[in-house]
Amino acid sequence: QVQLVESGGGLVQPGGSLRLSCAASVRISSIYAMGWYRQAPGKQRESVATITRGGSTNYADSVKGRFTISRDNAKNTMYLQMNSLKPEDTAVYYCNTKPSLMSWGQGTQVTVSS
Repeated sequence: QVQLVESGGGLVQPGGSLRLSCAASVRISSIYAMGWYRQAPGKQRESVATITRGGSTNYADSVKGRFTISRDNAKNTMYLQMNSLKPEDTAVYYCNTKPSLMSWGQGTQVTVSS
């Protein structure tokens, strides 16, 4: 079974940065598209950023200019660099294919607070 494991979350002050990692048990170069999702308390899960096999990227308007999605095919790992974090970025962050075809993992908690 394909597994994706998120890590790198934590508590950070507004304006701070975090780098999330998504380690895959499959060669991510074989996946057409994958991305990061997040779910805040009381909110629906939303797509944050997407990266395709060809390297093209898309971002939610709320994170454009602040977040950068990338991948390292040799390490089978996808990343989400988050800068200028805001309290509204607080959520559990998940990685999955795009569309989300895999089972959801535990995610990694990102809390932006003073």
